[in-house]
Amino acid sequence: MVTFQFIPYSEMEKLTSFKRINKILNIVKENKIVVMEGRLKKEEEADLIEITMEEISPKFKGIELSVIYPDQNKKDWAQVVKSTVTNMILGDRQGLTIVGPASVVKRIEQNPGKIELFTKEVGSNGLLSRKKKGR
Repeated sequence: MVTFQFIPYSEMEKLTSFKRINKILNIVKENKIVVMEGRLKKEEEADLIEITMEEISPKFKGIELSVIYPDQNKKDWAQVVKSTVTNMILGDRQGLTIVGPASVVKRIEQNPGKIELFTKEVGSNGLLSRKKKGR
C-alpha cells in the first residue's frame, strides 16, 4: 500500500529550514510520500538532498523529489506581476512539492497536463517484494 501525506503551506511556513527538511525526511523515512503545498527554497532543496545522501543506509535508500510549479511563460504580464506580488507577501505557496522514499517511488514524470508517479511494489513489512522465477 502506498501512503501519501499532505502538508499544507501553513504548517511549513513558520518552521526554520532545518525543521522543514527534518519534517519531510521523517515522514519519508516512514515510507510515505509527501505532497507539500508550495515549494522549498533552492538552498533547502540542496540541503535536503545533501542530508539524504548522508543518511543513506540499507534501510533508507534515499528520496525522489519533484517540484511542480505553474508555468510563468503561459501567463500574461498582469498575471506574472500578480503572482510575483502574491509570492512576496504570502511566500512560496504556489506549486507543489512531492518527496518520496526511493524504496517506494521508481520515478516521477512531469508533463504539461499531468504528473505520473511510478511506485515499486512494497510488501506489508515495508520491504520490496521480490518476484520468484518459475521453473
